[in-house]
Amino acid sequence: MTENVAGLHGLYAITDAALQPASALCARATEAIDGGARIIQYRDKSGPSQQRLTQATGLATLCRARGVPLIVNDDVELAAACGARGVHLGRDDAAVAQARQRLGANAIIGVSCYNSLERARLAVAAGADYLAFGRFFPSRTKPEAVAADIELLVEAGRRWSLPLAAIGGITPYNAAPLLDAGAAMLAVIRGVFAAADVRQAAGAYAALFARRAARAQP
Repeated sequence: MTENVAGLHGLYAITDAALQPASALCARATEAIDGGARIIQYRDKSGPSQQRLTQATGLATLCRARGVPLIVNDDVELAAACGARGVHLGRDDAAVAQARQRLGANAIIGVSCYNSLERARLAVAAGADYLAFGRFFPSRTKPEAVAADIELLVEAGRRWSLPLAAIGGITPYNAAPLLDAGAAMLAVIRGVFAAADVRQAAGAYAALFARRAARAQP
């Protein structure tokens, strides 16, 4: 586990190649950061390898300049090649130990746990930096994804001290129970990048965290 996981908090905006032309990706990621995204994930399952490298490298440069971590979805080698801060691993991806060996001790490695506390336990034991659960609501991006109960976040928070990410159909209007249950990050794809105004959409999520922080002040 890296020493900087405390910074894993807030809107976790995940790109989708289908939601904008390749030439607009960095501009839309900039809008998301301007709106309050605290983490960006590059997610492209089907693009040509050179295009993916070009896009990911551009995002990595942008995110470094803005002080925002770039996480690459699934692809450890792409994360290494583009200079991303880390990688997010799903069920069929590389093991945490392999990713750590390739990316280094300071890389941020997140793991999809879906609706499984056992998968989370194994990820923690392997040295993951954050755990992602979901889908919590119906998702247009992954309509077939397994459903997760909000109580999973509560139980995971009891068992482990790692930051928790919630994903799946999250909007500014249904997110409050997830935050109440212990989610440190809201991972959002279409709610940000399918919006006509990406900055405004990101801002609506960021405002949830700002209001919660304000209420926590003595």
